[in-house]
Amino acid sequence: MVEEEKYYLHPSNLFVSGKECWVNTVLGSCVSVCLYDEKLKVGGINHYMLPFWNGEGLESPRYGNIAINRLIEELVKFGSSRTNMVAKIFGGGKVLNDVNSFHIGERNIAVAYKILGEEKIPVIASSTGGDRGRKIIFNPLTGVVLQKYLNKR
Repeated sequence: MVEEEKYYLHPSNLFVSGKECWVNTVLGSCVSVCLYDEKLKVGGINHYMLPFWNGEGLESPRYGNIAINRLIEELVKFGSSRTNMVAKIFGGGKVLNDVNSFHIGERNIAVAYKILGEEKIPVIASSTGGDRGRKIIFNPLTGVVLQKYLNKR
């Protein structure tokens, strides 16, 4: 019996594949967008920390506007068309009690909806906001996402 491949997605990274595997990540105020092309059976996931790159320093997928666009580009490299992609959005919780948190989670969620709307990629599922973190596990071959809420400390 072959054991399924498993990967951990660190913040500021993305993963795209058309093979059977499971990619997991843990989200607090960070957000993950999962894209899936049902026709090609290829999917991808990102994990970003902040909503917008300000144009200074390196253009990094730690920022939502960069991470989402790169994820779309990577699926296109696999042969996917934006018209065949669907999205699922997770995370963006308010997990810190800091009054000066700048609403990072809310802003991370908003940038996902904004960019996906501009790209005309429908959001078919989401679990965002709230005051708890999440662990998600994504299968790029099937588009399935499993989620578990994390207990508050």
